Amino acid sequence: MRAFEYANPSTKAEAVALLEGGDAQPLAGGTDLISLMKDNVVAPSRLVNLKSIEELQGLGWEDGGGLRIGAVATLDELVADEQVRERFPSLVQAVDGIRSPQLRTMGTVGGELLQRPRCWYYRGGFGLLALRDGSSMIPEGDNRYHAVLGNDSGAYFVNPSSLAPPLISLGATVRIIGPDGEREIPLADLYRTPASEAEREVALEWNELLTDILVPDSGTQNATYEVRQKESLDWPLAAASVALEMDGDVIRSASVVLGHVAPTPFVAVAAQAALEGQSLDAETAQRAGSAAVEGARALSQNGYKIQLAMVATKRAILRAGGVEV
Repeated sequence: MRAFEYANPSTKAEAVALLEGGDAQPLAGGTDLISLMKDNVVAPSRLVNLKSIEELQGLGWEDGGGLRIGAVATLDELVADEQVRERFPSLVQAVDGIRSPQLRTMGTVGGELLQRPRCWYYRGGFGLLALRDGSSMIPEGDNRYHAVLGNDSGAYFVNPSSLAPPLISLGATVRIIGPDGEREIPLADLYRTPASEAEREVALEWNELLTDILVPDSGTQNATYEVRQKESLDWPLAAASVALEMDGDVIRSASVVLGHVAPTPFVAVAAQAALEGQSLDAETAQRAGSAAVEGARALSQNGYKIQLAMVATKRAILRAGGVEV
């Protein structure tokens, strides 16, 4: 690991000022960043600690029933809240899949949303697009865990966040602060697919911070279902998060977001359309699962992820409806 400065600001404004210059990085739990530094994938000249900033800590319920999550609130803090467990089981189920006590204790919600891709080409220092002589190495390389959706633009990594799919399905927004002040955007708009190595996979400038995640409480029935290769610490092979607005036994509206199958959390518009106006049963869930992977394009070794995404979608829908899966 290369030498670096360490800064410990107490306010958001101080943190933003310390990020100026483009060679500094914010430090929250450090569960991802420190690994990247040890592997020399990133080498910031300065780390800006965020955990001493009171404005970024904790979580609470705002007027109107919505949930505010501070960016440095830990995963354990999130799932320990009784109202979160009652109203947002999809978030709890996503965190429950993170089996490492150390990651849950140290890892922050903001850091989980902004962790870098787990692609071994990127982690090996080949960049987000894994280019060699102007072409991606992934289609002809080891692509077992790469994208099957949204992979037609040259980006093949998958978004690694477990919390992004349920939060997007719940309609979450995020607050961001930078030198020009604060802004608020839908969480779905935080993610983007880079078209070149000069671009990032998130819509944050280097001198901007994610400060809060805001989750409206719309009374939906919601759930997450993830498929992993092993029960111990592992990232999902495919995941689906669902939020359903019900009118009796009929689905009035639906939000379906897939994880770990595309460079961004994948909003399955076709699956949502397949659910709306339908009864919540196994047949409807099966149709929606098939619709969720319309347009999927497998690489040489990852076709199995299409089936897993279908199954995850079906089971998330049934779980949201109270059916044990």
